[in-house]
Order: sequence, then C-alpha cells, then structure tokens
Amino acid sequence: MDNLQTSKMAEPAITISAPKSVAQYYDLIVFCHLRWDFVYQRPQHIISRLAKEYKVLFIEEPVAFSPGEENSANLIIIHEQLHILQPKVATIEDIAAIWKHFVSNHVIPIAWFYSPAFVPLMSYIDMTTVVYDCMDELSLFKGAPQSLIEQEKYLLANSDIVFTGGKSLYESKKEMHHNVHCFMSSVDQDHFAKALNGIALPDDISAIPTPIIGYFGVIDERLDLDLLKNTAMMNPDYSFVMIGPLAKINDEDLPKNDNIHYLGMKSYTELPGYLKAFDIAMMPFALNDATKYISPTKTLEYMAAGKPIISTRITDVVRDYSYDVEFVDTPEEFSQAITNWNGKTSTAKKADYSEILARTSWDVTADAMKQLIKKFVI
Repeated sequence: MDNLQTSKMAEPAITISAPKSVAQYYDLIVFCHLRWDFVYQRPQHIISRLAKEYKVLFIEEPVAFSPGEENSANLIIIHEQLHILQPKVATIEDIAAIWKHFVSNHVIPIAWFYSPAFVPLMSYIDMTTVVYDCMDELSLFKGAPQSLIEQEKYLLANSDIVFTGGKSLYESKKEMHHNVHCFMSSVDQDHFAKALNGIALPDDISAIPTPIIGYFGVIDERLDLDLLKNTAMMNPDYSFVMIGPLAKINDEDLPKNDNIHYLGMKSYTELPGYLKAFDIAMMPFALNDATKYISPTKTLEYMAAGKPIISTRITDVVRDYSYDVEFVDTPEEFSQAITNWNGKTSTAKKADYSEILARTSWDVTADAMKQLIKKFVI
C-alpha cells in the first residue's frame, strides 16, 4: 500500500517495494512545511545534526497524489537515523490515519514543529516534549490561511520550549511564551569557504559576462523585483544572476532585462561553485510583512565566501551587520553601491567577517538546542 524510497543526499531516491508495514520507533519526530529536498536551510542543518543522536522522522506537508494513492505515503531513507515521510493524504489531520504504518511509538518523546499547521495532530498523537522552532512568521506569508494565527497560539500554549531564528522573532515570541531562546541563522563555514579555493565554476554561470552580482535562495514575494529590474536597467555592464526556485510567484512576474539571468534551483553541494562566480552578493528583499522578521541565512554564507554584500534594510541584518553590509533603499543607492565596489572586499571587512564567523556554526547551534531539550525529556 505504501512506497518506500531510499536515498542519499547526493543521489536520487530509488523506489523499492515496501512491506505492508514499515512502522519504526523514533526518538524525535519533526513536522515541517518545507520539503527536505527543497532549498537546504535551517531545518535541514539542525535536524541532520540532531539525527546523530536521535532517530528522526521528518514529516512534510501532504503531497499531491494520483487516484488510488490516497492514504499512503513515500518514506525516504536519508540514512539509518533520518527518515523523511511524504504523506499522500487530503489534509494534515489525515496523517493520523496512516500513522501506525510508519510509527510504532505510542508516545513521541520529542515532537518538533516548524509549522503550526500541524497542530491538529496533537489531538490524535501523544507528545511528551514539544519544541517549536519558529524560523519565520508564516502567518504573514503570501497565501497563508487565517487559521494559522490561532494554530500558532495553540502551539505556543502547548510547547515546552520555543526557539526563534532571529532577534526580531525572539522579541515577538518572548511575549507569548515563558521559555523562548533565540538561535539566529548560522553557517557551515567550511562548505561555503570552498568558494575561496580552486573549485571550477559551473558551466551555466561561467558563460555569463562579468562582473556578476548574484543571489541564491527562494525567489518569492519576499524579493523586491522592481528594485532588481531598475537596478539592472541602470547597470547594463553588470550581470545579475538569480539562483533558486520560484515559490508563490510565476515566471511572468519576473523582470526580463537582458542582463538578468535565472539559473534555477541548485543543490546545496553546488552552491559554493556558483558563489565563487559572484563579484558581489546581494539580498534585494522587499520590506513587507513577509520580511518583517526574517534573518537570512545567506548573509553568513556570503561572508564565508568573502563576498561584498549589498542588501536592503532587513531589520535583523541591519542590527547585526551594520558595518559589514552595504545597505540600500533605491535603485540609485544600489547603483552607487556597485560603483563604490573596488573589485574586492577590504582587508578590514574580511577581518570582520572572520570574527563574525568564528562565533557561529550549525554544530554549536544544534548542540546548544539539544542541551536545552534534554532538560525536558524524561
């Protein structure tokens, strides 16, 4: 009745026949709105590290299914300690109907939420310790249902511990819960520092005229596409490269200047090669509800590659990196920042980068979270 898939991070999943039941015991079960094989970000960094100690099941929101597939799921084996479940059900509540086929636990020792949308399952499944890792204010995103606000109130009321992905989120959530801890976006420095060595440039970016001003990440309503369009128009001798998948916007929404290049989604493994090709790294975020609380992981990833950074005035970026990032509000200011660029980051800025990067890593973040959680786990 179910599909069982096995996969490794760098290899495509292989579908094999599943036994009638593949129920296993899990120490930690994660409920997440993001796909594991989507852009590699906070959930993947943290959960992959926690899986070194805990056996983890990472449950995604329901996926589309064909007639006859309803009430089944794909189980993807990343490795022995980390499994991904993709439910083929009509609603999140219906995950409870297939639960016993994949989970042998009567109680979840640690239930880890990235999205309040999963709270209906709390009525069906016993959870000992509940963790809410709030990485975004999802209720402010495009298309978010009104019910998400009430669901988050319920999740906060029933959580033992709350983590936030930035200071602005921390300031918001600490008024709603007695046990909130801020764990800002971190970085795998060694991975992105590969851009500083002799790795080859990918073919699709090596053919693009330089200098290159680049971005990687999800391309969605959080980006100021008018700023990108008008800045590119004012700087025809520069190439603007956008790397990442589209979400909640369509291709026709994108500016189509001749010097703007969309290269699509790239794997986490590939990103250092693309980052190496950037002369300047950019974060052209719109200042809207969806970006009010964000703390972009890519800030530190750009720093690890030694790239000068131009960004709009995202609150958490301004607060933490005011001396290390060039902030702009308009196409004219963006153009002036490009003009001021002298072809490399200054020695002083690189020293600042090194100091900032020395204070953070995903390993340290995951370990600190784990120590806090252990105070609640029986």
